[in-house]
Amino acid sequence: MNLRKGRPVPKSARRAPRRRAATPARREARDTRPLLDRILDTPHLAQIVPRLQPEMLHRVIQKCGLEDCGELVSLATPNQLAAVFDLDLWGAGRPGLDEQFDADRFGLWLEVLMESGASVAARTVSKMDADLVIAALSQHARVFDPASVSSAESGCDIGGYLVVATRTDSWDAIAAVLAALGDEHHDYFHRVMSGSRRLSNAGFELDGLDDLLGDRDQVLFDLAVDREQRREQQGYVTPAQARAFLQMSRQLPLGRNTTPPSNPVARAYFRAIESATEPEAQPGASHPPADSATPLAPENTADAVAAFADVLLKAGVLPQQPRALLDGPREGRPSRLARIQAQLQAAGETDPAAYAMRSQELAYLANTIVAGCSIQGRPFTAQEASDAAVAVCNLGLEHWPLHWLPADARRGRSAADGATVLPDHFLAGQDLVGVFQVGWAVLYEHVCMYTAGRLVEIVTRLPSDVLEVHAGLDDLRLELARHWQDGAPWRARDDLDALAILDMPAWATVLGLIDECPVIHAAMGASTRAGTLAVSASAFEFISETTQIGSIRDWMESMPEILRR
Repeated sequence: MNLRKGRPVPKSARRAPRRRAATPARREARDTRPLLDRILDTPHLAQIVPRLQPEMLHRVIQKCGLEDCGELVSLATPNQLAAVFDLDLWGAGRPGLDEQFDADRFGLWLEVLMESGASVAARTVSKMDADLVIAALSQHARVFDPASVSSAESGCDIGGYLVVATRTDSWDAIAAVLAALGDEHHDYFHRVMSGSRRLSNAGFELDGLDDLLGDRDQVLFDLAVDREQRREQQGYVTPAQARAFLQMSRQLPLGRNTTPPSNPVARAYFRAIESATEPEAQPGASHPPADSATPLAPENTADAVAAFADVLLKAGVLPQQPRALLDGPREGRPSRLARIQAQLQAAGETDPAAYAMRSQELAYLANTIVAGCSIQGRPFTAQEASDAAVAVCNLGLEHWPLHWLPADARRGRSAADGATVLPDHFLAGQDLVGVFQVGWAVLYEHVCMYTAGRLVEIVTRLPSDVLEVHAGLDDLRLELARHWQDGAPWRARDDLDALAILDMPAWATVLGLIDECPVIHAAMGASTRAGTLAVSASAFEFISETTQIGSIRDWMESMPEILRR
């Protein structure tokens, strides 16, 4: 449903603007961060923050910057922070890759916690998962018994352990928190230090018989597995699961005689959701700390949280509500999503339980797109993923194989444009996961692979004088052909730069059509008009109808002439 996680900047650059606890007068005098000022001036903030969903708190941190959110962080509950850590301390280099633990980000968190004092920071850390703290500390320092190392080993003595820093970032905060833990939370401190000491071992003798993870790598692996299990129960999809589902969907055999069995990746996801714990047991659902200010009445609390959320919504911190699926045509045009709108409306009117399940399936599909796919070489936004999932499902309804319908439902079910006309209440009994897979397979075969294969032919047949002037076109042909044969044309996107020299709109159009999630870029229309040099990178639409695929084929037929201009 993914988020920027940067490395900490040098201390000299980040301490100056950092906010401290401030009086209302001081807050009014500051005008550089109006959103954070409004948040900090919210009445009853100490009662509101512990009741926020972790995702909402994390969005505030992302928008305002972790370093400026010390006051908010100090009001969060341990369960909230645990859930926020699942979101904030893990990241991937690019969409679809497995997320890795970010030890530098953890160090920055300790610096922010230290703004409330060493005792408060130590108390917060003592509520964290000790394995998480051990894994993070192992990335910053090595821990030894003083008697076991030579006197030449430099380090500092903390609670009877020799701690040797392996990096300087956040080290002052780490040492201060450890010292406070040793003074005030003895059992937790010794558990963390003994675990860190074990991870500081030099390792095992290599005998060529085993290929095992080292202790530190094993701890990080175990943390990742535990996090994935928690997130599955909360409705998230792991990148590995998402990649597997999308790749299996591309290979869906539409020609087989009967409907394929349900996708095993999606089936496992929904089983995990069904067996998840109740929401009250999830991180972030805990009650506020007992020492918080006088609690508000339940009705006042709900109003206060709603007002707080409204501030975030207006500031763009929270995403706008998804556009209604059952919206009718706009500006006199039939909706491109007419089929899925009609099917969902029929399901909602006749079978509310089926409609609720279809809504859950759409959420799963959107999460899968976010976790396992990219668009224009970047991550999907939540709204884009939702729009893409609905568009692909609409295309899947149009292309649902006629021979998969019961025999008595096949008569008259083929429209003039070749699309399948489904029974009115088709989605009352058919899940949207299968419908999406049909649409995704059609996109892959009839847009992505078709465009890449046709482009290889076009470039091969360009006149020799064009190829001589633009030598990069030959490299493009070779690389695109190679990735096309491997079934992943989008991996040749960097080589497509050679097209930009000939025709910029054509280049932008092809980039969209051979992407992991193919889209129609506005440049497709612009490329047919001579003299058009630039179009907006965000001007694209998701493919949801057969007629759009027809327009793509027509455009590809005109492409040789476009490139010769």
